[in-house]
Amino acid sequence: MSSQSSFNPLRKQYDAGDNKEDDFRNTQNNGASQFSPQQIRPPPQDASEEPLNIASMTPGEHRIYDYSRAHAWNETNCSICFRHVRAMQEILFKYFRAQGLSEDQLRAFNETCDSELPEQLSTPPATDYEWQRAAPEASREAFRLHQPRPSVYTQLLDTHGGLRRLYSLDTLDTRLTTSSTTPIKTAVSGSTRDPTAGKDARAQEIASRAQPSKWNTPEFYFYYFVFITVVPMMFKTVIDVSQPDHPAYKNYVDLLSPGWIPGRKVDNSDAQYASFRDNIPYLFILLIIHPLLRRVYNYFNPIPTASPNGGHKQLTTAADARLKQRTVFDFNSAILFLIGLHGVSVFKILTILFINYKIAKGLPRAYIPAATWIFNLIVLFANELCDGYPLASIARFFVSSEVSAAKEVPTLVAWAEFLDGFGGLMARWQILFKFTILRLISFNMDYYWSLSYPSDSPIEKKQIDPSSMSERDRSTIPADPSSYNAMYYTAYVLYSPLYLSGPIISFNDYISQQRYPSPALTITRNMLYGIRFLLTLLCMELVLHFIYTVAISKSTSDWSIYTPGQISMLGYFNLKIIWLKLLIPWRLFRLWALLDGIDPPENMVRCMSNNYSGLAFWRAWHRSYHLWVLRYLYFPLGGGRRSSSSKSTSKDSPPPTSSLLSRARGIFNQLIVFTFVAVWHDINLRLLMWGWLITLFVLPEVIAKLLFPASRWRSHPNMYRIICGIGAVGPILAMMTANLVGFALGVDGLKGFLAGILGSWKGAGFMLGACGALFVGIQVMFEIREAEQRKGIKLSF
Repeated sequence: MSSQSSFNPLRKQYDAGDNKEDDFRNTQNNGASQFSPQQIRPPPQDASEEPLNIASMTPGEHRIYDYSRAHAWNETNCSICFRHVRAMQEILFKYFRAQGLSEDQLRAFNETCDSELPEQLSTPPATDYEWQRAAPEASREAFRLHQPRPSVYTQLLDTHGGLRRLYSLDTLDTRLTTSSTTPIKTAVSGSTRDPTAGKDARAQEIASRAQPSKWNTPEFYFYYFVFITVVPMMFKTVIDVSQPDHPAYKNYVDLLSPGWIPGRKVDNSDAQYASFRDNIPYLFILLIIHPLLRRVYNYFNPIPTASPNGGHKQLTTAADARLKQRTVFDFNSAILFLIGLHGVSVFKILTILFINYKIAKGLPRAYIPAATWIFNLIVLFANELCDGYPLASIARFFVSSEVSAAKEVPTLVAWAEFLDGFGGLMARWQILFKFTILRLISFNMDYYWSLSYPSDSPIEKKQIDPSSMSERDRSTIPADPSSYNAMYYTAYVLYSPLYLSGPIISFNDYISQQRYPSPALTITRNMLYGIRFLLTLLCMELVLHFIYTVAISKSTSDWSIYTPGQISMLGYFNLKIIWLKLLIPWRLFRLWALLDGIDPPENMVRCMSNNYSGLAFWRAWHRSYHLWVLRYLYFPLGGGRRSSSSKSTSKDSPPPTSSLLSRARGIFNQLIVFTFVAVWHDINLRLLMWGWLITLFVLPEVIAKLLFPASRWRSHPNMYRIICGIGAVGPILAMMTANLVGFALGVDGLKGFLAGILGSWKGAGFMLGACGALFVGIQVMFEIREAEQRKGIKLSF
């Protein structure tokens, strides 16, 4: 069956049949398979289409279908192709039956066709950008029948390729290398790419707009010299002020703790990160035990497996069974996890969950959004003001004033104080409950939007494969109405790996991944992600052992003992530690979720020092929260919505005032968003100032984009790059200032900090040199993004 000659005796019989169309015939007899899409002409576009039942395809038909879609065939082409293939198969059966073959021999022949015929399909061309990017996963999915693949460990030990893949965007999150509208299976394997979704065309279009590489130009050789000179000096400056022989060491030595590196103490003075760092061993145990317990549970509670050739109903039944199996385990494990974590406070949490659920299910649809937001904002403030509702305080509220004035403690109060003692490992449950509030709003709003969908299934209506929906479809297409129940709601809101600090996924996305495992979850990718996390943890440990910037900033009120360069480096590395202390918990909890079979978004995409835009910075910093804010706050407020006039042609383009009003409304929406973000982080004036400063510092960037649109500089790309590099220095300094106010020094501390840098001519000269170094860094950031664009990747941050 490996050559065309075995089919030639039947060719005339097929050509003489009822169907005279020759659109699918080979133009050349070169020994290739007659069914290879590269050797046959597509059918006419106006040909009739018969719906394809992908679930009922045999593995061989699946392979032909995947290969055809990868080579720009649409559903109509594939449908007609399969109609011809099956017609030929019927003719072959009649021919061989006439030759005296038995039914067993015919069945064997059919199996041979199904297994051997698709092997004649060749590898897609090397110009296929998306295939190149997904080649390791494509070999696993599309060629596993006949092409050997290196083991996981061989891939990891491949030093050059392993390191390159370790720090690739695809390892970090497959969402970063594909469009949000691309099916996940397409993003991972490249074997079911849908050209109609613009996947391959989009990647090639992005790559075609990229500038030529500048890495080997004289300009960048100068930048390399600046890097190898300035970056080591930055580290040396801040390490020198962290030495025991520095005059200020005695002021903060009490804040340091014994370290595991000989001769060095560790700066564990950040209370937020210290609580996490001290519990890392227990979190590692949970990370291992929780997925293992799930596998044990699944072993004793198996679900029926669907046959690859099974129909849609069989696959749906299996998906529903998987959903129930996983959510039952999530529900029970979450309750146990909560009891161990918060003790008796679990009843307070469940009470809040119950009220929020009744708002969604009990109120008329029109009142759900307002009631949901009002209730959860009240909870956000009440948790802070009431300090987590201690039972003793609640008991004193019900005890009469005469009894409370007595010297003896009332019995009710005594019992309440006794119960408060069972607060679990984390008695102050309200500190991180703000992440749970986001999931409460997500469930209610997803349920609210699902009520406006027609009764028929949107998945069937759009003919979407539910096992490989795109990221956008997983969030926007509502779950089955029966999935919005109390058990699934509780399992989602209290899902153990993501309960403490996220990353955040919507309820619809959670249910979708519970029904069908994400194709992006592979052993290789999880191992690479785990190694990357361990390297990040090691980096943080080295920083805390050699750079004591947190302790210095906590103990210093007089910055005059430091030089302007030392002050600036203390502020810079303070921000680095803030970035790392958020990055590490988020990656640990995401790794836990990945090992458990859930793929949430990556929170920290860019390194802190790889950001030059204020707007882009907030898209990449706490990305899952950014996506949540867009879906549940910014877009409902009208953000990102174009006016009807903006859709008109250039002849009828709206006047500038319309654009200005739109910009003004966008800035107002950003002010509301950043105010909520600041209040959500913590209810204090310092973070409110941070949120307003962020909005203020974004204004110059917005104005600069209006004054210097990229479209006017297309003929002068290098000049535009230089102008943008100069302009981006300001936003970087502004973002550093805002974050120092919000997360480190506060407003008063910032005044002394800036006075120490800018209070002398020496400091002003240092700032001028620092701006030049920032300009060099910005040019490298530009080229990093151009390199991504040359690979067909275009990120908005």
